[in-house]
Amino acid sequence: MPLIKLRTEIAAPPEVVFDLARSIDLHKQSMQHTSEEAIAGRTSGLIEMGETVTWRARHFEVMQTLTSKVTGFERPTYFADEMVKGAFKSFRHEHFFEPTENGTLQIDHFYYTSPLGLLGKLADWLFLRKYMTRLLERRNELMKEVAKDYDTSPIQK
Repeated sequence: MPLIKLRTEIAAPPEVVFDLARSIDLHKQSMQHTSEEAIAGRTSGLIEMGETVTWRARHFEVMQTLTSKVTGFERPTYFADEMVKGAFKSFRHEHFFEPTENGTLQIDHFYYTSPLGLLGKLADWLFLRKYMTRLLERRNELMKEVAKDYDTSPIQK
């Protein structure tokens, strides 16, 4: 099972970064290039333990639908979301938040299994791992930008 690990320094307290990471609205903003929208479950604000969100987006020129559910939640240090239904055989995204001298270290662990057996493994090697890494990096860069002004961040509860 492939694992993508990212470490992102964000200049804001863990509580703020935790909320940014579970913001449906920020996620939509970071994925504008894929026309991503939340179409069912929690469609705006901050997703909570046990809640689901269904996303529709264009990836690789194909409209896709994916539903994920928050399955782990320890504010402000950790949460996890897992695919319930979608194009992957499976995925689990773990988000860790550690206080630092300058704010928060956010650590992402994104585990996934592609469908289609050997063909899926070939896709991972050729392009999917890089594509998924870039999506996560894009989201984290927007989080860093929004966190700069965290006292007035437009995060809805």
